[in-house]
Amino acid sequence: MAGVDQKIREIVSFYTGYDEAGRLDRRASFQLERIRTLELLEQHLPPAPASILDVGGGPGAYARPLLGAGYRVRLIDLVPAHVEQARAGQPPIDAVVGDARELPEPDGFHDATLLLGPLYHLQDRGDRVRALSEAVRVTRPGGVVVAAAISRFAGPIDFAVTGRLGPAIVEETRQILTDGINHPGLGFTHAYFHRVADLIAECREAGLTGITVHGVEGPAWGAAEAAAGTPAEEVVFDGALKLARVCGTEPEIVAASAHLLAVGVRETSGR
Repeated sequence: MAGVDQKIREIVSFYTGYDEAGRLDRRASFQLERIRTLELLEQHLPPAPASILDVGGGPGAYARPLLGAGYRVRLIDLVPAHVEQARAGQPPIDAVVGDARELPEPDGFHDATLLLGPLYHLQDRGDRVRALSEAVRVTRPGGVVVAAAISRFAGPIDFAVTGRLGPAIVEETRQILTDGINHPGLGFTHAYFHRVADLIAECREAGLTGITVHGVEGPAWGAAEAAAGTPAEEVVFDGALKLARVCGTEPEIVAASAHLLAVGVRETSGR
């Protein structure tokens, strides 16, 4: 347990010193992530003014647009600095510090629950299922749960796009493909990278039905990254976005996206 607590402290420390509020503007793939995530939320969430719980919502990248669209939003995040930013922004967000594995919310209280970050950092499968189960618990029967995960292949594709292909990177890729575990040292913190089948299995175990997995950035996010700063930047980005929309749920190519988005429904007679 001490090791787990240390990892949590390191994750909180990482994000405390990281500009998460500005992340989605920094790289082409991050911009694709934001656009497509907002589009998918619009597609799958119930109409406003539904109650949305945003678990791991950071400084409010998605909570604030949802507030602007007329939703009632409550944000929970592990990082105190994120909660402070969420509260301080405009419009201010109802935000509290909390752990995705033990949500301070009543059963069935929200119309939909977002888990757009916690699964990235829960390396133990039991913890991931617990976080998903908590999201299911606080969502009304028949309500929607949306959970994001990092694709098992995000790292290797990013290494290729950025030209990081030395022996250490190859060995790191071998390890990630084997067990999904990312160790700090490559510009990120403790993380877990999902295979699509494993994400679906965890969602089912937590009590979700009708699960659909979307590839968020699509298969051309690497091309958008490579074209950034060149004369072809806008054309390639536009094409990558269109491909992401076309290929969003194509089973054979979903995992080529950097992020996966699982959408499921809480069983009406379940937990």
